[in-house]
Amino acid sequence: MVGYGLYSIVVGVTDLVSAHQLELVVDLALMALGALLVVAAAFVRVQLPGGLALAIGLMLGLQTLAIHNTLHFYGSFVLAPQFARGVVALLLVALAFFGGRSASGGVGGTRR
Repeated sequence: MVGYGLYSIVVGVTDLVSAHQLELVVDLALMALGALLVVAAAFVRVQLPGGLALAIGLMLGLQTLAIHNTLHFYGSFVLAPQFARGVVALLLVALAFFGGRSASGGVGGTRR
């Protein structure tokens, strides 16, 4: 999740200085959601209650901005990159959920 958040920050900064400028608000939102996802990843790692829900909400926000950006860059909705981004987000959520359960003595884990 940290990588996804940092990627979003870099994309937002890059778009601010490049010729393919989106709206300023979109770039700022992309950077803000990316920064918050980095923080949420730390919450997920330490198993803070609500941390995974926060990360899911932030990834949904980033998915929404990705759809917006695709419409601006390509002029139409392109399904394949959005589907891939969604699969990566689902994989991250599954890894966080099941990793947290096994570390806390849940499914298949042992607690010391």
